[in-house]
Amino acid sequence: MVDEPLSAGAVARRLGVAVTTLRTWHQRYGLGPSEHVPGHHRRYTPADLARLEIMRKLTAEGVTPAEAARWAKQSPVVPGPGVASRLRAGTGRDGGGQTIPVGRAGPAARGLARAAMRLDSAVISDTISDALATDGVVATWEGLLRPVLAGIGERHVATAGLIDVEHLVSRCVSEAFAAVARAGRPTGPARILLSCADEEQHTLPLEALAAALAEAGVSYRMLGARVPAAALVEAVNRTGPAAVVVWSHTRPTADPAQLSALLAVPRRPLLVLAAGPGWRADTLPAGVVRPVDLAEAVSLALAVQDSLDQSTGADRT
Repeated sequence: MVDEPLSAGAVARRLGVAVTTLRTWHQRYGLGPSEHVPGHHRRYTPADLARLEIMRKLTAEGVTPAEAARWAKQSPVVPGPGVASRLRAGTGRDGGGQTIPVGRAGPAARGLARAAMRLDSAVISDTISDALATDGVVATWEGLLRPVLAGIGERHVATAGLIDVEHLVSRCVSEAFAAVARAGRPTGPARILLSCADEEQHTLPLEALAAALAEAGVSYRMLGARVPAAALVEAVNRTGPAAVVVWSHTRPTADPAQLSALLAVPRRPLLVLAAGPGWRADTLPAGVVRPVDLAEAVSLALAVQDSLDQSTGADRT
């Protein structure tokens, strides 16, 4: 029911912001929960929620948080569009402007998009970390990060802008995935090799796969961006992986000859995965597998690892 007092988590989901953002608004601006029952956490009343909705709308439109908080505390109703325009006059902007389209993604993605437009790295990082802790890597990538990153790309194509937004969000995503990878610390030999195609510089999806593998307890090696075919073949010969994932984001970097070179490596068996939208299914050499998404790539890697465990008698659990 709308009139029932709400927990911080429920309010965060309604507004599309991180719980840590609510805490900041409470501590800095006094926009906290007002209902208190002895022995229980404070709860947000409908009036509290209305004030927070004002805060969210105004900050998303570029009003500074301090000014938005002052308006939220003194206004009994949600302000119309003209209010934000009047408040912005003579005040500094904290981001805002154009919105980032996220399609049919949920409130968390919309909240992340608003934080990205404000270049609010703290909220961006908190939102990503909360999602990873709650939902895991694959669900966070598919439901939260991909829609926002795609929306930023769409806006960039249309306006040639948002480069600053894209760089900041990408850095926050990389840091969050790196934290997951460090926390996972898979044991055993790294039998999965992750690499970008030659001249491919988009690494985030490959970082997402690395984090998902670490989360699942699968060891891997990550070579990163722009790996020439000869260098990748050399790495395969040196490390002897059971599977190689080659990521291509764009058609110009998706040269099937790179995959053919891997298939020609004498060591067998070697599973070659062509991941990413750059690859065309009708140009892939026979024997190459093309996962449709992150979840399938993780499943294939797990199948490889399980097969190795069974052949050696190891127990990954």
